[in-house]
Formats: sequence, structure tokens, C-alpha cells
Amino acid sequence: MTTSHADTPSDRQPPAPGRVRVTAPHAGSPTASVGSASREADGGPTSDIAGVYVRSLIRSQLRLGIVFALGFVVATALFVLAIALVPQLDTTFVLGVPLSWLLLGAGVYPLAITVGGLYVRTATRNEARYRALAEDE
Repeated sequence: MTTSHADTPSDRQPPAPGRVRVTAPHAGSPTASVGSASREADGGPTSDIAGVYVRSLIRSQLRLGIVFALGFVVATALFVLAIALVPQLDTTFVLGVPLSWLLLGAGVYPLAITVGGLYVRTATRNEARYRALAEDE
């Protein structure tokens, strides 16, 4: 009679654990603070100055996002205003479509791509500056 290896105690796997609920730390707890706990294992900030750098980066990225979003809205509004103020664009047709419609429909995309590209380049520069500061620490 032969025995199967699956029946040996070393081959048996423990039962799967039950569901585990994972939550973020509560505000005000010591682990919720950026600079209060050492996070070397996570690769995060390990000192108070690193916490200052992280908060500064977050504020900088938020400010950058707001500036670019407002800039895009203003540029789009000026684009629409320029189209509205030049009535000749409504009387000029390209492929049966008024030129003002084509400019509005297709002209906003290059603006959006340009603003997006500038945002990404500037945000990347901010992050590179943060990394340089964090490594010098």
C-alpha cells in the first residue's frame, strides 16, 4: 500500500485567514502625522524636516494645479470671446461647417494639450527638487 505525500502534515496548508479590514489611521493619531513616526521601512519621511519637505511639496503641487486649471479656464474663455467678437468667422464655411464652430471644436484641444504638458513638466520639476532636498538630508 502506498501513501500519498499530500497526507503528510508538512504538505498541509493552514486554513485561509478570514477577512481583514484595513483602514487609514485616524486624524490626530501619532501614525497619522507625517513627521512623528519613523517610516524607514516604507521609504517615507524619517524626520521632522522631511515632513516639512513633504508638506511643502503637497502645497506646491496643489498651488500648481490650481494655477494651471484657472489658466486653462481663462484661456478657453478668451478663445470663446475672440470667436464671438469676430462675426466673419460665422459667415466663413469649411466643408459646410462655420469656421467659428471648427475653431471652437478643434481649437481647444491644442490648448488643453499644451496646458497639460506644461503642468506635467512643472510638476516633475517640483518633484525632482523635492527628491534632491530629501536625498541631501
